[in-house]
Amino acid sequence: MIPPTPGRRWEHLFADIEAQLAAGRADEARWDVAELTRAERARVNLADRLRGAVGARVRVVVAPEEPFAGVVSEAAAQWVLLDLGGGRRAVVPTRAIRTVEGLGPRVAPPAGRLESALGLGHVLRALARDRVVVCVRTDVGVVTGRLDRVGADHVDVTPEAPAGRTVSVPFHALLAVVSR
Repeated sequence: MIPPTPGRRWEHLFADIEAQLAAGRADEARWDVAELTRAERARVNLADRLRGAVGARVRVVVAPEEPFAGVVSEAAAQWVLLDLGGGRRAVVPTRAIRTVEGLGPRVAPPAGRLESALGLGHVLRALARDRVVVCVRTDVGVVTGRLDRVGADHVDVTPEAPAGRTVSVPFHALLAVVSR
């Protein structure tokens, strides 16, 4: 074997250094992409994932023994509307959700100003206006009746039986409002 000439040694040396630099840049680029991905995911909230899941079947648990399985019909920052099948629907406050199964990786873009303004009170006022009979699930039980008045932080429910005794439910106690 003929030893490499001094000029060839330098070429091999610089080729090796360039290969090491290229490998280092590739590793750094992979790390940067992974870090940017983690940073992006850190800004995603549950409401955006629920809005990205419109049309998907999910299982939402609001309390032990209180799961709702259905298709996400609509979602906003403060609530998600599930189609439970058989004409039944459930409005679930996002703050009542304990777990969600079936969310894919899709994320909706951040809500616009108008969409962000559609709070829980708005959807409950629509139900009150339509005079539908609902089951209001709370952390202490269920009240079945019609929504009468919707305030800034509570809803009044007039039970079907016994009639006449209005029950006021603070929004923070709501687990779900389910159509019958």
